[in-house]
Amino acid sequence: MAAGPGRSCAPLSRLHGGGVFSCVLLGHRELPGGLAAGLAALLACAPPASGPAPTLTAPLAAVESAFALARDARDRYDVAVASGRANGDAARRANDRRSRLVEALGHVDSSSLAGEDARALSVMRLALARDLTPIVAGATSEPATDATPSRCPPDASGELDSLRARIYACYGRAQSHLPVGSDTLDRLTIFGLLGATDDSARRRQLFLALRPVWQSMDGGGSAASPYRRLIALTTRAQPGDSSASTQAQAAGVPPDSLEPWLLRVLAAWRDGTPDTLIEPWDWFYRNGRASRTLSPYISLARLTALDDSVFGSLGAGLRALRVHFDLEPREGKDPVAFTTFGARSPVIEPWIFATYRTGGLDNLNELLHETGHAVHLAAIRTRPAFRDWPDSDPFTEAVADVVALDVYEPAWQQRWLGDSVPLADGLRGRYGGIVLDMAWALFERRMLRQPSADPNQIWTELTRDYLRIRPHPELSWWAMRGQLVDAPGYMMNYAVGALLIAAIRERIVEQHGRFATGDSTWYAWVAPRLYRFGLERRTRDVVEEFLGGPVSPAAILKDLGRR
Repeated sequence: MAAGPGRSCAPLSRLHGGGVFSCVLLGHRELPGGLAAGLAALLACAPPASGPAPTLTAPLAAVESAFALARDARDRYDVAVASGRANGDAARRANDRRSRLVEALGHVDSSSLAGEDARALSVMRLALARDLTPIVAGATSEPATDATPSRCPPDASGELDSLRARIYACYGRAQSHLPVGSDTLDRLTIFGLLGATDDSARRRQLFLALRPVWQSMDGGGSAASPYRRLIALTTRAQPGDSSASTQAQAAGVPPDSLEPWLLRVLAAWRDGTPDTLIEPWDWFYRNGRASRTLSPYISLARLTALDDSVFGSLGAGLRALRVHFDLEPREGKDPVAFTTFGARSPVIEPWIFATYRTGGLDNLNELLHETGHAVHLAAIRTRPAFRDWPDSDPFTEAVADVVALDVYEPAWQQRWLGDSVPLADGLRGRYGGIVLDMAWALFERRMLRQPSADPNQIWTELTRDYLRIRPHPELSWWAMRGQLVDAPGYMMNYAVGALLIAAIRERIVEQHGRFATGDSTWYAWVAPRLYRFGLERRTRDVVEEFLGGPVSPAAILKDLGRR
């Protein structure tokens, strides 16, 4: 997920969650008030094609230099917080740089600026209000939220931000402390076991062991549950699902086509599966043959080595791109994987945060996705004001999967693992997660439209009608993704991203050639066409120029129909 509120998943500029379970910090999804709309309006004024960097007026050059230093200091502080090593010096440096930026902005006569300079100034002012808020003196992180068992699930009182923080804290603790017999497992380990365990009764036991995670969000499942209260407060603050529609439109997907396109993909998946209902605990096993067969080749120790080798074979050496990793388990660590800026001046240094206790194909897929975010950030080449995540979270999540989705291709498997599964099994592995994300996206869309609805009933209908999963309305098993609480509506970014990435991957192959087994020229070809722009250009213009026309669901339907 991309952090920087945008996934791509963002609260340090962080996006939460990709087609796998990921994110990006302090993203546009978290903009207060009208800032999100303001940024969209600013990007709408961007030129349709990129050109040489504009000549800056002296006052704007000074303020943009101050902005770059303030951004960099805040990035370094945020990464220190996420790493569990923040200190007062980092906070003071960030606040000092912010003060200098405020002073520099005060010397700019905005009426003397036009074109790109005027837009750059507006973007910097928005970022100051959104991302560069003062750090409280002496604070090294956000205030701790009590997530002890006696406080979870949280009561549903309080205002939106407080309730969200309490639910998310309880979710974070629950998903990492799940008793299964004499063992204590985490959520991702259980997901891996559901796809690898042959005995159905054992799979049921593992699935039901996730109940504390569900309860952290939905409590006892009543109308007074924490999640239902959260959705009611969210819709009161921002009616409907306007944020998701805005993000989709920014990526080139017409808002009125959004739900029909997703339903077409879900219908195509349903039509390609047996006409029988399966238990939810068996869903992961049915779609997990690729993971069961290939995960033994991917030890925990080999996880990062494979990640490095795959991107290196594409001309994206991670050391040269200054990509940093924090992958060790740690108490209190964010439960959602994400990528963020660790520095932006003089060069961008991406940071990836995730937690891996085991290897396996699924964890490799997630790590490749997060590294996809990192190589995207590292390729940004634009003026400091625009050196940020693009204006579309779905696009950010999509391009992170350009490389990651190849783990389901037999040619990739043979090249990197020395073994492979039939294409049909690979496609079930690829699209099993994608269609589940689409179901979550539609679930959120319907809850945001009808906050008084029963979430169990909505989830049961979607998964029964399109995924052929046996109804269990007594179970709140929809409540398994942190994004549902941290950023209601964010799951739509993954769903729209799946539409985009199928089209983008198809176009790369058409224009440049296949890359699943490596291509040392790939990164140098893709970066200036898709990655380099940041906020310099509207994502819609970048996407449509690259595709040679508007976005459509044709590519994903074609890929899903391969045999």
